[in-house]
Amino acid sequence: MAKIEDVAQKAGVSVTTVSRVLNNRGYISQKTRDKVSQAMRELRYQPNEMARALFRRKSNMIGLIIPSVAHPFFGELAYHLEDCAGQRGYRLLLCNSNRDVAKERKYVEMLKKNQVDAIVMGSSVLEIEHYLHLDLPIVSFDRYVSDKIPIITSDNVGGGMLAARLLIEKGCRKPACVYRGVDGPHHQALLAHGRIRGFEEAMSEAGIEPVCRELPSGDTIPNGNDEEIERFLREHPEVDGVFASSDLIAVEILRACQRLGKRVPQEMKLIGYDDVPLASLILPGLTTIRQPIREMCERTVDMIVKQIDGQQVAGIHSFPVDLVERETT
Repeated sequence: MAKIEDVAQKAGVSVTTVSRVLNNRGYISQKTRDKVSQAMRELRYQPNEMARALFRRKSNMIGLIIPSVAHPFFGELAYHLEDCAGQRGYRLLLCNSNRDVAKERKYVEMLKKNQVDAIVMGSSVLEIEHYLHLDLPIVSFDRYVSDKIPIITSDNVGGGMLAARLLIEKGCRKPACVYRGVDGPHHQALLAHGRIRGFEEAMSEAGIEPVCRELPSGDTIPNGNDEEIERFLREHPEVDGVFASSDLIAVEILRACQRLGKRVPQEMKLIGYDDVPLASLILPGLTTIRQPIREMCERTVDMIVKQIDGQQVAGIHSFPVDLVERETT
């Protein structure tokens, strides 16, 4: 395997010059760069990324902590973040916390030891102080951490209102909202809770009091709350419309309706939130509130890169949402 000394000898330059070309440091003429690049190609030289990272004090890696990549929303989030980061010269290191405090803490320590350049925080169980003391660029997804850490979110309150108004428009008189994942020790910091607040506010304006049910946290794939959802629907046979705080929960409710013989949308209107690909693939197609996930990921990476470059970035960056109506309403 070729070494940096071999490249230097073949190109007729010093090892220091080769190192400067690899790390793009200092002035190097284009002629010298071309000679070094040609030597590397002929020798099939592969730079030692770890050594380069230590030299530059930069790894070109971004850590992403999410509850689970198995969840449709977080899977899509990870996909777009990885793609957007790659376009800016960064790689993504994925960490699934499974909403476990000890596991998330270990991941944070691992990311710090591996000298990632930044962290995207998409989980929500660890004490905020663990992130404030990292001395790393951080962007938070849908969770308030501090005034110094920027947040990417969507118009959760507005999305909840859109869902409520559509159910009212469709003639629902006994609507409900079903949600999960906003009950943890730091639920007050989760901006996604605004979906429920917006739904309740719009219902209140219309003089309607909805039924709300919070599902147990922890499940990140379908079937986790089948019995709980069926029990809820049996306890409230009068419910004729449901707003679910995610598309995944909406799919679980749709399955429960099918098992109980409730026809959608004739007897039950159903709205989700996110507009992940699953929403348009199921039958009937799911009406949902669309988050612009790709645009949110692009902004996330942009804010990460700006922080790495020494710029100050803060505040809540909220994206508008859209109502996507399909067959469940």
